[in-house]
Amino acid sequence: MQNKSVSDTAFDSTNLIVYMYQWRKPLILVTLVAAVLAGVFSAPFFVKPMYKSTVTVFPATTNSPSKTLLPQQFSGGGQDIMEFGEEEQAEQLLQILNSDEIRSRIVEKFHLLHHYDIDPKGKYVRTELFKTFNSNISFRRTEFMSVEINVLDTDPDTAALIANDISELLDEVKNGIQRVRARQGLSIIETEYTSLKSEVKNFEDSLTALRFKGVHDYEAQSAAYSDQLGTAIIEKGPNSKEVEAIQERLDTLAKYGGSYVGIRDELQYLKEELVKVKTKLDQAKVDVSANLPASFTVNQAFAAEKKSYPTRWLIVALSGLGAFVFTLIVILVLDTIRNAKKPKAD
Repeated sequence: MQNKSVSDTAFDSTNLIVYMYQWRKPLILVTLVAAVLAGVFSAPFFVKPMYKSTVTVFPATTNSPSKTLLPQQFSGGGQDIMEFGEEEQAEQLLQILNSDEIRSRIVEKFHLLHHYDIDPKGKYVRTELFKTFNSNISFRRTEFMSVEINVLDTDPDTAALIANDISELLDEVKNGIQRVRARQGLSIIETEYTSLKSEVKNFEDSLTALRFKGVHDYEAQSAAYSDQLGTAIIEKGPNSKEVEAIQERLDTLAKYGGSYVGIRDELQYLKEELVKVKTKLDQAKVDVSANLPASFTVNQAFAAEKKSYPTRWLIVALSGLGAFVFTLIVILVLDTIRNAKKPKAD
């Protein structure tokens, strides 16, 4: 058994070129036929041209009017209304853009079942609709933390309208989701405010009742009556009517003073809490009644003047190249099989 030399097993590109030249006619013919057919079948008569429209938006840090615009007395401060959001906010926008609500409203408004030529009585109508929708309408986060809304359509005006409508729906849907939560929060805070206000009223009524009993300011009255008692004892004697009258007032203070102090201090605390809850109530009302955009629109979509798909020259080039390579492989395989079947010389 003889060992093959390195020169025998090394690839020689010259041989391949010579081999291709020998089979140049079928290679050129098949390549040209494939290129011509690709050019013909990629014409508008066979493949409808698609036009692309794009809207670019940046997410906002927050779209809560109360946190952005109203003074934050009991927190770390409000947020900048002009500040752009970052990765987290961009991902939130993508989730909303891919929501069923936006898709359903776009499908309904633009009659996409009819527009995409989908049979409404078909067996897999929703599957076909969603597949076509997702192939023509896409969203992506850019490296600059913005979000792109890309729409392909056979009608350039329709593509621009759909892209702009999705951008508007983005704000509407996000505000709607947050408004539901804001209403729930408003209901909770209103209940708390009403309860706290009622409690304050009860404590105020209790204080009023104690004032009718003669307790107006426990500490000041107690000090004043004690001074008056000492003076009356010295001037009038311990058994005088003045001393008895002052002593009676001191007894009233001793009887109701503890309750007065407790109710007064609790009322002061409740009033402070009432101010805080009232501030939260005002903020919740603003969040329910007012809206801020969830995004900053960098550019609106416009009707494209030039088609984006199909790119005929690329289709023709790839088809010709693919046909050339495929034909070359077929020739190599067939030639190898033919040579293998030849009888070997002795």
